[in-house]
Amino acid sequence: MADVHAARRERLRERCGALAADAVLVTRPANVRYLAGAVPGCAALLLVRDRAVLAVPEDAPHAADGPAPQSDEVQRLTVPAGADPAVAAAAEAARHRAAVLAVEEHDLTVVRHRAVAGAAAPGRPVDLGRSVEQLRLVKDEEEIAALRIAAEIADQALGELLESILVGRTERHLAMELERRMVDHGADRAAFPVSIATGPHAGLAGHAPTDRRVEEGDFLTVALGARYRGYGASAVRTFVIGTAPAQWQIDLHAVVFAAQRAGREALLPGTPCHDADRVVREVLQAAGHAEEPYRAVGHGVGLEIAEEPRLGPGGMGKLDARVPVTVGPGVHLPGRGGVRIEDTLVVRPLGEGGPELLTITTKELLAL
Repeated sequence: MADVHAARRERLRERCGALAADAVLVTRPANVRYLAGAVPGCAALLLVRDRAVLAVPEDAPHAADGPAPQSDEVQRLTVPAGADPAVAAAAEAARHRAAVLAVEEHDLTVVRHRAVAGAAAPGRPVDLGRSVEQLRLVKDEEEIAALRIAAEIADQALGELLESILVGRTERHLAMELERRMVDHGADRAAFPVSIATGPHAGLAGHAPTDRRVEEGDFLTVALGARYRGYGASAVRTFVIGTAPAQWQIDLHAVVFAAQRAGREALLPGTPCHDADRVVREVLQAAGHAEEPYRAVGHGVGLEIAEEPRLGPGGMGKLDARVPVTVGPGVHLPGRGGVRIEDTLVVRPLGEGGPELLTITTKELLAL
């Protein structure tokens, strides 16, 4: 992986040529991880000419979710406990006589930006923008392999849960069990807090599990994701508990399933990012449903569970091959519950079989 990270750093240096920057300071944790490997989340990375300086507090814990950086190019700068690694890295840029230092202004507070600028003096800070996020957008096959394993872990944990007795157990207990099962199967940790939503809570996006117990006839919505070697995948499924589903449950599930399928099929290279959202909305609206409050139907995943691109009406640009995204529409009927279905997929051209589905647990309306 050292060669991979070195190549990424070199691409960033090339991008910074347009800014006339002779040094780059990266502080956003996911971006540092992308460029340097498994490092503490508080680290800062400085790129100067042909060298990288990784500033890490002396009391920082070791990253446990992947290989540490192994490269002669990366020099480790130990920062005293309580000191800001970004400021220490900026001072290092001044020692290298960097006249222009590109920084991630979107990641720095005003106070921190001032401290960095003071340490870099007489160097002048300029905004790097989201250059690293743009590099992260298209994944290499090793990144996709990590996402594929993360998805397999989540699928395995969910499959085991569905085989257990669910009636009478609380949302909170089931969520805790799923997180434990994912770790048992090799996940670094859950990619985000697991959500279990039952009965009138089902279908709600971002529902925080409660002490409500699972009852016969409930809709059960499970939102989970595993993180493996820093990369997180996401899935949401909705089932019925205990008995054959009621007709309204069958009808609602069919609508959301059709909308989600339309969104998945739109994931082709060259397609505008907002198209997946548009086709999903058309299916839902034709059936008389419109989600409130409005949520984009999907987003990119990788080192962060929600990153670019955004699959919503304001989504900019077009999809590229090897971009992993989620597609997860839902409908919630107040007081009754609802359905949400989400997958993580990788954009692929039709010549390679079209979108690659990573989360493969069945989306059928099972009665558990």
